[in-house]
Amino acid sequence: MSRKTRFSNNWKKAKARIQKIHACIGNARRDYLHKTSTAISQNHAMVCIEDLHVRNMSRSAAGSTEKPGKNVRAKSGLNRSILDQGWYEFRRQLHYKLAWNGGWLVAVPPRNTSRTCPYCGHISAHNRRSQARFECVECGFEENADVVGAINVLRAGHARFACEVSGAVMPPAAGIHRSDLDAARCCARAP
Repeated sequence: MSRKTRFSNNWKKAKARIQKIHACIGNARRDYLHKTSTAISQNHAMVCIEDLHVRNMSRSAAGSTEKPGKNVRAKSGLNRSILDQGWYEFRRQLHYKLAWNGGWLVAVPPRNTSRTCPYCGHISAHNRRSQARFECVECGFEENADVVGAINVLRAGHARFACEVSGAVMPPAAGIHRSDLDAARCCARAP
């Protein structure tokens, strides 16, 4: 389109071709998300995920005129890849499909999930020196960082679910969780 005269017939044809390609990409993404979320919701009664704030993660790094941002181009590429994968759409589909099947979606706060040792419970930024490797500085436990994060998210999800079920107030409808404040109150009441 950049090599065509704006609003000419050839420009319109090129624009239509590009729109068709983007529509195919969007359809493929939606198809994958629906098939994956359906398979997970039919095979699992409870799913624990990190409560990621996609809007905050994909915020622009441009800054302002007084305080310009750093690494704007790299951040915009990261934002594009985050939004292209459809994280929030996957969570939304998983939520309602689990509710249909009588399951639970438990969202866990992401704080320190990749820095906590699942073996001894030690929390430190030095536990994860590289993106792929986790090594506890306290007990020496070594594992892939993604596996450690998944273990910690699952444990936190089980704890949150136990608080909601054992609380005096009945848990809400399938798939919906209370705020962190309500869950903390619930855990304080539990024996």
